[in-house]
Amino acid sequence: MTRIGVNTWVWVSPLTDDDLVRLAPRIAGWGFDVIELPVERPGDWDPHRAKDLLAEHGLRATVVLVMPPGRELVAADTVGETQEYLRHCVDVAVTVGSPVIAGPAYASVGRTWRMEEAERKATYAELKENLKPVLDHAGERGVRLGVEPLNRYETSLINTVEQALDALPKECGLALDTYHLNIEEKDPAAAVRQAGDRIAHVQVCGTDRGTPGQDRFDWPGFTAALGAAGYRGPLVIESFTAHNQTIATAASIWRPLAPSQDALAIDGLAFLRTL
Repeated sequence: MTRIGVNTWVWVSPLTDDDLVRLAPRIAGWGFDVIELPVERPGDWDPHRAKDLLAEHGLRATVVLVMPPGRELVAADTVGETQEYLRHCVDVAVTVGSPVIAGPAYASVGRTWRMEEAERKATYAELKENLKPVLDHAGERGVRLGVEPLNRYETSLINTVEQALDALPKECGLALDTYHLNIEEKDPAAAVRQAGDRIAHVQVCGTDRGTPGQDRFDWPGFTAALGAAGYRGPLVIESFTAHNQTIATAASIWRPLAPSQDALAIDGLAFLRTL
């Protein structure tokens, strides 16, 4: 049976130790297999405490990286600091037992600029070069990096699976998110098949970033394509609370997306189990 997870962003941002103590037993009690842990700032929460807490409640972990303004791997003077942050995320993943770190590891979310073809080609070459130390660090520790294409409003660099395959080193995985796939791909299931064994992580939500299944996305076609591609990782619900001003602004969450955040998680889990 496919493991189902949920990101703590559904309820809080940034995550803290106290938040995790509160959320972990509830998430486990509802029947989730995986809890997804964002590393917004190193030190927000203690990976060693998290490891023990998750073991107590029978939960596995996945780790997501975060790219706010200033974290850049291309065309910036903060590449070194960003690489160090990504290596830290790898070390957190090792501690909590996550096989992957996932997210848009190329440019800060919201950074967009027009590029001619030659500039895009050069920027992709720079990205490959600047990802190499992170990939080496991850590979030595048995962690896979999944780089996530984002929609056109959040980045101008990597929007589609085709672009990701062009932009990333061959040893780098892809993280797919149904919200972005639904916007940018003409056929999300075909994009999954194109990604194939490069798929390292999958995040899911409704097309409005709300509850999976309460939309018109082709969920059976999508999950069938994942199976055909050989993906055996979890499906992790990623949505966001409208009650945190910073994250609501970053993710453009201007209204509640479900009767409650708990309902979004619980109803999403129930639907995903039917697949």
